Amino acid sequence: MSDRKIRVLFVCVENSNRSQMAQAFASMYGGDAVEALSAGSRPSGKVNPKAVAAMAELGYDLTTHASKGLDDFNGTEIDAAVTMGCGDACPLVRAKHRFDWQIPDPREMPPEEFRKVRDLIGGKVRALLGELGVDSRVV
Repeated sequence: MSDRKIRVLFVCVENSNRSQMAQAFASMYGGDAVEALSAGSRPSGKVNPKAVAAMAELGYDLTTHASKGLDDFNGTEIDAAVTMGCGDACPLVRAKHRFDWQIPDPREMPPEEFRKVRDLIGGKVRALLGELGVDSRVV
């Protein structure tokens, strides 16, 4: 593998839950080999405190993240774009590979169900990194 980082963009509607957690997992598992990014088609402007708490349980500080929109990435070359319910806005992102994950929005879920979605995302991110040729770190 080259020294160039693999750029992965995770997109959901609000950029407050799923895409934020996916970005965190990609950073955790991919380390220096990955540039993990996230955005929303209609960003809420904040990261959900439930997502912050769920990732803190795994030792990741989501309070350093901000909810942002797709405009920052239009025309940007991305190695892989992963969408999670953002609809027609996502094709504006130029990506070599596209994936659409059918993951429920955990925003209103109780903590135990939220954790299940978090863990589902973590597993999918680890598998994605493997597909992209990134050796995942054990965290």
